[in-house]
Amino acid sequence: MFNEKIELLIDGAWCLGSEGETLPLLNPATGEEIATIPCASIEDLDRALNATQRAFEEWKQLTAAQRWTLLSKAADLLEARKPEISRVLTQENGKSLQEATGEVQFCVDAIRWYAEEGKRAYGRIIPARNPLVRQSVLKEPVGPALGFAAWNFPAGNVALKIAGALAAGCSIIVKPSNETPGTAVGIVRCFQDAGIPAGVIGLVFGPPGPISEYLIGSPIPKKVSLTGSTPVGKTLQKLAADTLKRCTMELGGHAPVLVFEDANLERALDQLVAAKFKNAGQVCTSPTRFFIHRSIYEQFIAGFLERTKRLVIGNGLEQGVVMGPLITERRLDNMDTLVADAVAKGAKVLTGGSRLKREGFFFAPTVMRDVPDDALIMIDEPFGPLAPLTVFDTFEEVIQRANALPYALAAYIFTRDGTTAARASQAVEAGVVGINHMSVHEAETPFGGFNESGYGHESGLEGLDAYLRTKMVADAQV
Repeated sequence: MFNEKIELLIDGAWCLGSEGETLPLLNPATGEEIATIPCASIEDLDRALNATQRAFEEWKQLTAAQRWTLLSKAADLLEARKPEISRVLTQENGKSLQEATGEVQFCVDAIRWYAEEGKRAYGRIIPARNPLVRQSVLKEPVGPALGFAAWNFPAGNVALKIAGALAAGCSIIVKPSNETPGTAVGIVRCFQDAGIPAGVIGLVFGPPGPISEYLIGSPIPKKVSLTGSTPVGKTLQKLAADTLKRCTMELGGHAPVLVFEDANLERALDQLVAAKFKNAGQVCTSPTRFFIHRSIYEQFIAGFLERTKRLVIGNGLEQGVVMGPLITERRLDNMDTLVADAVAKGAKVLTGGSRLKREGFFFAPTVMRDVPDDALIMIDEPFGPLAPLTVFDTFEEVIQRANALPYALAAYIFTRDGTTAARASQAVEAGVVGINHMSVHEAETPFGGFNESGYGHESGLEGLDAYLRTKMVADAQV
């Protein structure tokens, strides 16, 4: 049973859309409708915008210690409600309950980290050329913010935007994905129940195009944060240009994996298979282009295949399930297209390669070998449970191939040689790089990409600074 009532939050009040428009919410593991989503009207958006402006003027006056108290309470409530919110997350997103629980705990940790780091929005004093002048550099909140969140991490994407904004002294309106609204509602209720003042957080749902266009077109918000695809990021950036809003764009990736001949193969395989099929491959940092040194290629394939075949597929609420469904039925069509194209260009499917014959939106974990670089799957981000394997011979060759795309979010390097690791991590184009390790995003570390994977950061010092602006004050003695 789905146990979250989905409503808009406007000026501290939970409500339905004023025009009564709704959208269905489907469970991707069953295809069944489990709830309805209220859509915000223009009138609703205007109320949210006015509330966020008023609330910002009040919220920014609180001390960092006062904000710490409220954010810490929200984190405590979220941790206490973790079982219920995790279950909602699994029902609307499809990932396993274990993954969902880990994601919600990440949110707890991130909120606590931002609450504490908000105390350290330090400025500085610059020695002046005139001894009668004091030059101060101050950090202050940039203003009301907008947060647009993706469905693949419906808790993390929402919590990071709210926590970063609030810790810096900003108010924020969040527009989560219509595929995963219940998780956002559960998280925002924790902030509200912790005592966050009315209007500091707004929550709206509805058609993403019209809503984002209207909110970004308003002069009230001063900051936009998006987690989404590269095409959506380009659209929102163009909209934000009209009012010169500051943007953080966490966009798509196509992460190369470089497995050198001296890699600890067993360790690499354990980590890579787990990471590849996490959330059914619907992760922007998912390993998606596997470059394996020729000397260990066959051994790597055998180990990868054996581990993939052991994966338990099913409804994420079921005990022991490792991989759930794709988020929507249309994603299955994308998987079919990518597999067919790769095979037509010479790749061989070793396991999977087709939809699973069961209710819901399931695609079999798929491993393909000898995938050429001109196959669509090696060019377009697959965002699904597809692992294309190919071979390389030299360091220079694999770096060139890894850097051949405009995406530059994550990359992974497996080697026991410190010199190779250092050279590769410097040469590869990526905002986050894992060496013999797949975890590249923690609450305290900056996360973001280069090139068409976006710009700006969430988490870490840089994530807080994204919601702050710099002011220089020159104070002369009179």
